[in-house]
Amino acid sequence: MVDNVLSTPGHLISIAARGFARLSESRLKPLGFGVGHLPVLVALQEGHANTQRDLARFAKVEQPPMAQMLTRMERDGLIERTRDPADGRSSHIVLTQTAQERMPEAMAMLFQGNNEAMSGFTDAEKKQLTHLLTRLISNLDQIAGASAE
Repeated sequence: MVDNVLSTPGHLISIAARGFARLSESRLKPLGFGVGHLPVLVALQEGHANTQRDLARFAKVEQPPMAQMLTRMERDGLIERTRDPADGRSSHIVLTQTAQERMPEAMAMLFQGNNEAMSGFTDAEKKQLTHLLTRLISNLDQIAGASAE
């Protein structure tokens, strides 16, 4: 029974995710970024979100952990917040010049790590794995959405 549980996709994906996180963390740390910052950095850089609520939704995390992360990112000089003149309770969030300057190197390091981890995979296998994981994430999102109702 134990062998079967440890061979399930969920368990293997969890191990792979932790491996990717360790690899990415070690490469991003010298730039002042952490793996947890990635969804926020990308969302801000690409204009997908600019408020705490929208960033939390984009990153698929709850508001309290997002608030804590944004506080740390602001302290570390990665983001700046400005009050929304129309809604004093809300802030607009942008990347600092420092974060913007570090982003290209960070993305290059992450892509390099992915390429190294996928060594020996054909292009077709990489594409198939990405497609399968995207479908899996969609299924998990649907299950989570159904259980939240």
